[in-house]
Amino acid sequence: MILHKFIFMINTHETYMLEAIKEAKKALSNDEVPIGAVIVHKKKIIARAHNMSLTLCDPTAHAEMQAITSACNYLKSRYLNECTIYITLEPCRMCFGALFWAQIGHIVYGAEDIKYHKKKIIKELIHKKTILSKGILKEECGYLLSFFFEKKRKFNLKK
Repeated sequence: MILHKFIFMINTHETYMLEAIKEAKKALSNDEVPIGAVIVHKKKIIARAHNMSLTLCDPTAHAEMQAITSACNYLKSRYLNECTIYITLEPCRMCFGALFWAQIGHIVYGAEDIKYHKKKIIKELIHKKTILSKGILKEECGYLLSFFFEKKRKFNLKK
């Protein structure tokens, strides 16, 4: 029974991460850094978002921030302690901070942010009741980012 529950959990994480990847692809099509997020409450997606920093001329318009605002509005609460957020990339410090204050129940991310990943700092930024899961569909999530930045580098070399 425990193994069955574990397999279901993996499949559920992958299913929701695929939805976050769809959001990341929307960002990619708008020439934004391809990061997507979805927030799930009681097995229902209640918020979907992707990076919109360039579109909105707002450095705080990260996928996580957009999703948090949408989910809080949906639940009419500033706390998301019964929710899980699925993000294609490990959150930055700003987004970890927002997730801390929202008291999100579970953070699940795909690719690790190699440039800024600091385990000790992350531990301090996560609410004590928040569960952290990482590496879900990390190759797929990482590919979108690699593709985006490789395309940017090639474009800049041609200038």
